Amino acid sequence: MTRTIVHLVRHGEVFNPKRILYGRMPGYHLSSRGESMAAATSRFFERRDVALLVASPLERAQETARPIAEVTGAVVETWPEILEADNKFEGLRTKGWRSQLLNPVRWRHMTNPCEPSWGESYEDILQRMLRSVHRARALADGREAVLVSHQLPIVTVQRFVQGKSLAHVSRECDLASVTSLVMQGDIVVDWSYNRPAKDI
Repeated sequence: MTRTIVHLVRHGEVFNPKRILYGRMPGYHLSSRGESMAAATSRFFERRDVALLVASPLERAQETARPIAEVTGAVVETWPEILEADNKFEGLRTKGWRSQLLNPVRWRHMTNPCEPSWGESYEDILQRMLRSVHRARALADGREAVLVSHQLPIVTVQRFVQGKSLAHVSRECDLASVTSLVMQGDIVVDWSYNRPAKDI
């Protein structure tokens, strides 16, 4: 049975001066630092046998995929299935003392953090991500595939392969990081986590 590696790449830093939860909103591009992160992460894929390169439709994912395309020669495909998680708080400031989540009108969406009640369920995110991982594995059979996605979708896959609950408080999925799934057929037999842009 052939060994295939599916890499899940989180996009680089986004230009977000208003510090809002942008989610699936259009118009959010990489910052200059994010572009440097994407370039650093692209070098992780130099001399790798990348047969497939896919990005979420959102600008930040597409922009992170471009330098990877340059070093691998792969053409960027777009798959909606690896899109950011849906979130009812999209467009709001959600951190700090000015957080709009302090307004009681929003509390009805925070009744079940294990689901979570404010957006797409962890299970739904996981299932669409796993479909994409298995599709990528089949298309890159015996080689390597790169999927450029977003933090929460990648974290759900990380937690699944570790046998952990999908509900969580902390995450290890830094900007422009690479989570690599080593697969024998449809089975994940090993995985690793790298931060090629950690010094940027």
